[in-house]
Amino acid sequence: MVLSKEQDKLTRDAEKMLILLAEKAINRMRYVSEDDRNDCLQFAILDLLKYWRNFNPKYPNAFAYFTEIAKRGYAKGWNKIHPQKYKGTLSIDKGSGNSENQTGIYSI
Repeated sequence: MVLSKEQDKLTRDAEKMLILLAEKAINRMRYVSEDDRNDCLQFAILDLLKYWRNFNPKYPNAFAYFTEIAKRGYAKGWNKIHPQKYKGTLSIDKGSGNSENQTGIYSI
């Protein structure tokens, strides 16, 4: 990584290591669908290849740093595939339908 940062370009070996890290770290997670697993893996690889420049070589544990990026990539992929952020909630910006001019809680 230090060499990659000096060159401002990932070396081929660094690319392979990041991809291998993402492939190995996802084995600790379980997915119902193999397609979901592959999609989440691709999100993690994309994040690793996108954010590798943010690594500080003075940080003593590069493995932990890049594993955390991969884990966040898996989560980002999962949330994109299965959005449940607002599941079971009601919107309060719409009227109840009783009045034509009613716009909801924001009209109070």
